[in-house]
Formats: sequence, C-alpha cells, structure tokens
Amino acid sequence: MKDTVKESGCILVAPVDEQDGEAQVEIAREIERVYAIPCKTAPLIQDISFAFDTHRNQFNSTLILKELEAHAPDNVLKVMALTSSDLFIPILTYVYGEAQLGGRCAIVSSHRLREGIRPGMDYRKIFLCRLVKECIHELGHTFALRHCRDRSCIMHYGRDVADVDAKSRQLCRYRGIMLNDELSRMGKGSG
Repeated sequence: MKDTVKESGCILVAPVDEQDGEAQVEIAREIERVYAIPCKTAPLIQDISFAFDTHRNQFNSTLILKELEAHAPDNVLKVMALTSSDLFIPILTYVYGEAQLGGRCAIVSSHRLREGIRPGMDYRKIFLCRLVKECIHELGHTFALRHCRDRSCIMHYGRDVADVDAKSRQLCRYRGIMLNDELSRMGKGSG
C-alpha cells in the first residue's frame, strides 16, 4: 500500500472501514481549506483486528497509529485515517480520535459521533459536520497544535458531542499563528 499515492507532500485521507465516499470528499475539502495542503484519498490499512481489545470490546487507537505510521508512504506529509470502529486509549473510556502530536498520523472514529441526533434533526448534516471537525482537530495535533481553551476553536478538547457541536471548523487566531509557524518550519509556507 506504500505506493498508492503518487503526489508528494499531500495529506492522505485513508479510509479503514469507513467507506462513506461523500464524507471522505467533504473531509478532504475541509482539510485543504484549513491546512492549505492538497489531499488524496486512498486506503492504507484494511484490517485493524490486531488492535481489538476483547475486554473492552473496542479498538486501541494507539496501536492503529503505529500501524499507520509503518505503512505510510514516504512521500505523504500526513495521514488522516477514518474508521467506524469504537476507539479507546487505556486511560479513557473512549476517544473520537487520536493523533501523534507533531507526528504524521491521526485516526478518527465515526462510531460515537452519531450520538444525540434526535428524530427531526438533519442527521446527515450533523453527523458530517462532527466527523469533519474531529478530522480537522486530530490532524491539527499532527501539526503540533495542542488543545485550546477557546470553546469555538477547532482545537478545543471535545469531551462529548455537545462540545464537538459547539466548535467551529476554524482555528482560533492563536492556533492559526501556531499552524502558520509550523507550516513555515516544514517549508510549506503559510496556511
């Protein structure tokens, strides 16, 4: 799978088992808007059963990140993996996603992003908005962005779907400056 992406320096949106093509297109479009880096979509790993924890009935996202890193093409700048599987890290009950701080790989799960959408609400719109926000957020960590206290900043920590819903799809001014500094450091100019 290491040779699936020909364009150098792009962000790879890598579906694992999340095969929602419309969501992948929206995620790639918003990543390009926020980070000003081209995106490509292609699978990287297809089986995450190695990360399944039988006691928790969930998948260990840290183990998946290590596997993504091992399979990431050398010419890809960042990897944003998508799964519908329920993720966890050992110190938390669940996570919407995880990323390597300042690293190359991130993963987001759609599993719990469907919660709280009641009949009569625009299910598809709310779900896609949450998924996009979490992808932008986790990818931000790969650009060395930490959590933000500003509740409207995309880098604000989301404890539940209400927190995710409250965030915008934008970086706050301070995180925007930090991203531009990181992109400059990487030789990518300003975003």
